This record gives sequence, C-alpha cells and structure tokens, in this order.
Amino acid sequence: MGRQFPLTTTPGISDAATRWLAGERWDEAEPRRASTVMLVRDGATGPEVFMLRRVSEMAFAPSMMVFPGGGVDDRDGEVGLPWAGPSPFEWAERLDCSPAEAQMYVAAAIRELLEECGVLLAGPSASGPLARVDDPEWIDIRRALVERRVALADVLRDKGLVLRSDLIVAKAHWVTPVFEPRRYDTWFFAALMPPFQVADGETTEADQATWVVPSELLKAYAAGTALMLPPTVICVEEIRDAPSAADVVVHTKVLPLVMPEVVDGPTGAAMEIVER
Repeated sequence: MGRQFPLTTTPGISDAATRWLAGERWDEAEPRRASTVMLVRDGATGPEVFMLRRVSEMAFAPSMMVFPGGGVDDRDGEVGLPWAGPSPFEWAERLDCSPAEAQMYVAAAIRELLEECGVLLAGPSASGPLARVDDPEWIDIRRALVERRVALADVLRDKGLVLRSDLIVAKAHWVTPVFEPRRYDTWFFAALMPPFQVADGETTEADQATWVVPSELLKAYAAGTALMLPPTVICVEEIRDAPSAADVVVHTKVLPLVMPEVVDGPTGAAMEIVER
C-alpha cells in the first residue's frame, strides 16, 4: 500500500472521490499539460519557497496553497523561441517526451513564473545577469501574457532576451486522478530566486502570496489550517529536508509518472500515491 492522504478537509474533491468509490462513473477528462515551479531561496532556518493561495472561487484546487504554475500554451512550443541552456532535445531525454513537448513544458514554467510572481528566468545572453523586470511596463506585459494577447516568444524577441533553461531543474511528474473533472499532466520544476528581482504574487488567481518556511506550512497543513494537494505536500517536504536552496535545485534522477488513486481510507475517501 502506498502513502494515503485523507480528503476529509477538501469537500469538493472528497465528494467526487466518495461518489467514485461508491461506483458512480463519468467520462474521464483528458489531462491538460501544465508546469509549476518551486521558486526557492535560503532563509534564516533553511530553504524557503514562494507559494500562492488560490482564491476560493477557482474551479480547480480552490483555497489550496500552490506553487506558481499553470497550463501550457501551445505557443510555448513556437519554433524559434529565443533559447539558451540545455536544448529542447536534451530536455526531451530528461522528461521522456518529444522535443516539442519538452520545450512547451519548460517555456510554460518560465512564462508562468513571470505571469504569477513577476520573476523572469531570461537575460540578454546565455550567461550573466538576468533581465530587470521592475519597470512599470512589465505589469502590462504580464497582463498581456495572462490574457494570451502575446506569447512568451514575442516578449523575449521584443526585449532582446533569451530563455534560460539552465536555471530550472525537473523534480517530479504528476497527473490528476481519473475522478477529477479537471485533470492536469504536470511537470514540477525548481529554480533559485534570482538576485535583483522580486516575487510579488500579483495575480488574480491568488488571494495570498508569500515566502513560506516549509516546516511551518506542513504544521499548518497537519492542523487543517492550510490546504494542499498531495503533490504539493510531498514537494514541500522535500524542500524542508534539503540543507539549502541550492540542494533543492538539482535534477531528480528518476522521474516516474505519479497518479494518486482514490481509495477507501480509515476516515473515508483518501488519495493513495502510486507510481506508474
């Protein structure tokens, strides 16, 4: 038996899981590609991670503490996207997918960081300082990205920047359980907080954005005062156990696809972690 996560504190998910366990079935949703990023820095007691609390009106994971991230935009795979660091072909080997898909996942991770917290892992060259994104015009750029009026490639070309794929690492690969009406095939990445940039959490999808101490968040989760999905819990535990932020930002060698399965646990419906 794998590790189980009770769903008693997540009413929306718990209701659907209970119905599924009772034998009710509906068409399984096709998972949508997504990327999320653990943005980390060193704090007074060890690594800290930047997290958002999703607004309660969100259709997926309302009121949950999450890392910045979101769905892949097809334009993230645009041919000719300004790129530096390991190529999409190299990333494809690590993620076990096509180069086009690998580019989408990596580009989406970097785009979502900019959209949701104002951090941009891109610079004028393949090495050296990253772009400064504190000018007020970047607020409009972020809004245009969110509204899909521009693509990441457009922004990079306009500003003379290249995406820095060497500044993120792959940490985990999860897919949403089959009973969920909204499903995501998500790659979890990690990156160090760049100097001279500020993570601000200026997004309409969150009502709270802050740097968290993993051990404190996990205590709040255990007490029921903070909500997280199983993938987030496991990633936060990994950050808690790392000696430093740099130790977090290291590629995970084995990256199996993990999909929680709904089971009947001691206190009702639960998610059990099963590697595929």
